[in-house]
Amino acid sequence: MAKNSNLDGLLRGDSGAWEAFVRRYAGLIVAAVRGVAREAAEVEDLTQEVFLRLCKDDFRLLRSYDASRAGLSTWLTIVARSTARDAMRRHRPTSVPIETVPEGRLAIDPVEPVRKLKLPEALLSPRQREILTMLYDREMEVSEIALALGIDPQTVRSAHHKAMVKLRAHFRAEVE
Repeated sequence: MAKNSNLDGLLRGDSGAWEAFVRRYAGLIVAAVRGVAREAAEVEDLTQEVFLRLCKDDFRLLRSYDASRAGLSTWLTIVARSTARDAMRRHRPTSVPIETVPEGRLAIDPVEPVRKLKLPEALLSPRQREILTMLYDREMEVSEIALALGIDPQTVRSAHHKAMVKLRAHFRAEVE
């Protein structure tokens, strides 16, 4: 983590520093969460979840902040949106309780295994291959991949986009 004097006291466990941090960034986090929440009633719960995630495991996520990669406000906005989206996915209510659906309606036809595509080795960089594997094979979220690889979430999105552009061009040329 890059040094940030505003966070030093907070990371040492100073409750006054935590209160100052919350006062200073609560509005920013609420605004970021509000952009994700479907209903106003969800904003407070999602905001609380963001702050819990920031201080969880002795501020592990907050310790990963690197001032040389992004400003604290930008980083917090990304963390807030990602946390809110993840929470929305986890808490997505089902329309009908599954217990009330007849078992026959839940059955699906067997699916034949899909063959793996063979791509030219030089088509994608090792990082692009790894990111695609994490996104599609392991079904990881962008924020999880960023933490696992020690890179910015935007770098993950950019590498994904560039890989998809290369793949589209490759398969378009193969069809023509």
